[in-house]
Amino acid sequence: MTGENKISPIDLGDADLSDTKVADAHDRHWVDTILMKSLRPYARLARFERPIGWWLLLIPGWIAIAMAQIPSGGGLVDVRLLVLFLIGAIAMRGAGCTFNDIVDREFDGRVERTKLRPIPSGQVTVKQAIVFLIGLSLIGLAVLLQLSKTSIWLGVASLILVVIYPFMKRFTYWPQVFLGLAFNWSALVGWAAVQNNLAPSAWLIWLGGILWTLGYDTVYAHQDKEDDIRIGVKSTALKLGDATGKWLIGFFAGALVLFDLAGWLAGAGVIFHISIALAAAHSVWQLARLDINNPESCLEIFRANRNFGLIIFFGTIIDSYMLSLT
Repeated sequence: MTGENKISPIDLGDADLSDTKVADAHDRHWVDTILMKSLRPYARLARFERPIGWWLLLIPGWIAIAMAQIPSGGGLVDVRLLVLFLIGAIAMRGAGCTFNDIVDREFDGRVERTKLRPIPSGQVTVKQAIVFLIGLSLIGLAVLLQLSKTSIWLGVASLILVVIYPFMKRFTYWPQVFLGLAFNWSALVGWAAVQNNLAPSAWLIWLGGILWTLGYDTVYAHQDKEDDIRIGVKSTALKLGDATGKWLIGFFAGALVLFDLAGWLAGAGVIFHISIALAAAHSVWQLARLDINNPESCLEIFRANRNFGLIIFFGTIIDSYMLSLT
């Protein structure tokens, strides 16, 4: 390791951290107000008090489920599948975060924003985290087994990406690419859950999602750029620097084009294309409001991407239903 990496973890003293709000968490979340104190560290390990992560994991799958109805004539979206993907996204996002925190525990203790995470702060041991990780993974497996054979194999294959991602920040300035590969895999699983195959539209949603992830996670990474330089890890925020705004335009524009092409190939109607236009307007609002040197602005814009994705999702389900009436 380089000299920069030999920095001691931030001293937390002997304080009781069970009532301490972690950075990025929503104010007065149920994890911090209702959940038993003994369980709070595990909920924080899974990021339950930061739901934006599972939303961003879930939405590409929901979009794919809705769009996969269209080639068969459209209709109401399968609510059972939506619920299964919701449960799976929460569980597997929690499992991924737990694995990430196990791998990054030494780095996290050196960063102001992450020093209070359960493992570096000593609230959860590595062994306890591993047991918790296994439990969440079993929930994810139970959900996966309710899907088609193609979806099951795709779900198993995604584990390769989940394992690789936490290590990428050590080797490349583009770890967000690997996050995008993993986070948007749900689009492939979602399409296969409906059609039991992988049409070009499924791959286009996945590729569009990767560009979308490059956009929102580059914004997120700007919160940590000073600490990342100090401890020697890499990100697109550091790579792109002051040119980030121009790159974000490209990321969001590319994502929208690919999403729209996916809908066009699937046979989507005008309502879907209107939702893409509305999402484009939302992305313009994001870029106009963003200040990459203000962590609060970065967090606000990062979280706003839930609405960006939901605009496309709701446009897709309405379009699918309206097509079934014609």
